[in-house]
Amino acid sequence: QVQLVESGGGLVQAGGSLRLSCAASGRTFSSYTMGWFRQAPGKEREFVAAISWSGGSTIYADSVKGRFTISRDNAKNTVYLQMNSLKPEDTAVYYCAADSRAIATMSRSRYGIDYWGKGTLVTVSS
Repeated sequence: QVQLVESGGGLVQAGGSLRLSCAASGRTFSSYTMGWFRQAPGKEREFVAAISWSGGSTIYADSVKGRFTISRDNAKNTVYLQMNSLKPEDTAVYYCAADSRAIATMSRSRYGIDYWGKGTLVTVSS
C-alpha cells in the first residue's frame, strides 16, 4: 500500500514558478514509476510527466515540455514537479500517481494507475 500526499500548490502569476512535492509512504516507493497528472475544470484528467523508478528516464506531455521538470528522491520517498514559465492554461488540480508499470504506459492513460494522491490546486493568473 502506498499513500501519496501532494503539496506546493497555490496562486502564481503567469510567467512564475512553483514546485510541487509528493510525499509517499511505504518502503516500496523506489520500485514505482511516479508521475503527475492534472485536471482543469470541466476537462478530463491528463498526463503531465512521469519518471522511472531509478530516475533515469523521464517523459513529458508536449504542453509542458521545456517548462516542467520531474525528479525524485528515493531516500526521501518524494517526487517533485518544478514548473517554470507558468501559463493560465496550466491552472488545474495536480495529482501525484504511483504505478508499477513503465513510464510509457503511464503516459498513455490515466486508467489502471495503482495509487493516486488527493491533489493540489495550482492557479495561474494572467
